[in-house]
Amino acid sequence: MIFYNKSWLKLLLTLRGSVIPQVWRRVLVAMIFSLIITIIYQSGLTWIHQPTLVSLIPSVVLGLLLVFRTNTSYDRFWEGRKVFGGIIISCRSLSRQIWVNIPEKTPADTEKKKAAILLLAGFLIGTKLHLRNENVDKKLQSIISESQYLELKEVNHIPLRIAKWIGDYFREAYDLNYIDSIQLSTYNQILDCMVKDETACERILNTPIPLAYAIHIKHLLLFYCFALPFQMVAQLSWMTIPAVGVISFALLGIEAIGLEIENPFGYDPNDLPLDKMCDRLLLDFEELLTSDSRKEYLVDRDIPTSN
Repeated sequence: MIFYNKSWLKLLLTLRGSVIPQVWRRVLVAMIFSLIITIIYQSGLTWIHQPTLVSLIPSVVLGLLLVFRTNTSYDRFWEGRKVFGGIIISCRSLSRQIWVNIPEKTPADTEKKKAAILLLAGFLIGTKLHLRNENVDKKLQSIISESQYLELKEVNHIPLRIAKWIGDYFREAYDLNYIDSIQLSTYNQILDCMVKDETACERILNTPIPLAYAIHIKHLLLFYCFALPFQMVAQLSWMTIPAVGVISFALLGIEAIGLEIENPFGYDPNDLPLDKMCDRLLLDFEELLTSDSRKEYLVDRDIPTSN
């Protein structure tokens, strides 16, 4: 989501994209616990005031752990954006070279060229589906042939099969002397870059933050938030409850942000807008293939055209 055009107040009051839905229950539990401690203290059991409990987990150590957790997750998020964007760059570059450099000697050549360019968009869509562990959707089905659709339903790695079809098109163009060996090598190198970036996306997806590290942070956060009222109750009395709530919200929110963005390819509000990226690339190809025959081609395949 893009927030730069929203006012400060509107952004402050926005729930979608914030961590409030993820952490409010945990914050509430911490506040209820602080309420219990405050009631005990107010009843005369002043011994429950134990300020040394918080010092068992130094705030500096906890802060450094949370910063490291968040930075590691953001690195994964940003790398995911770069490698997925790298696929888009390769698709655009390859589509331009196909459209400009490969000749069309027959109407069938024109159809094959258009189908090959649409397969580049299909590669990006297939990558999105593969990262989300989903099957072929209607959008991908609309830009491939019926036989290709049936074949993709049976494969485990959709983008790799689409890359094979694109490579087959290059090989066929080379066998027909439409391109030379240098062009064939160049096109295959760009195609290899697409596969490389797709594999990098898989690496990010399949290499989560080590479980022991994630569990340890949760343990420290729990101990720290539950130790806060023991430290504050003597000085703040009933104000201990909202104070613990604010501190718990700050710490638990940072941890929740890191958890949400460590896998940037899903459907969470803060994940990458993969659907919009795929739609944008498909529209770019539609603009590239601007001709009457192109419009007829899209209509025949029930692909929406832009005005």
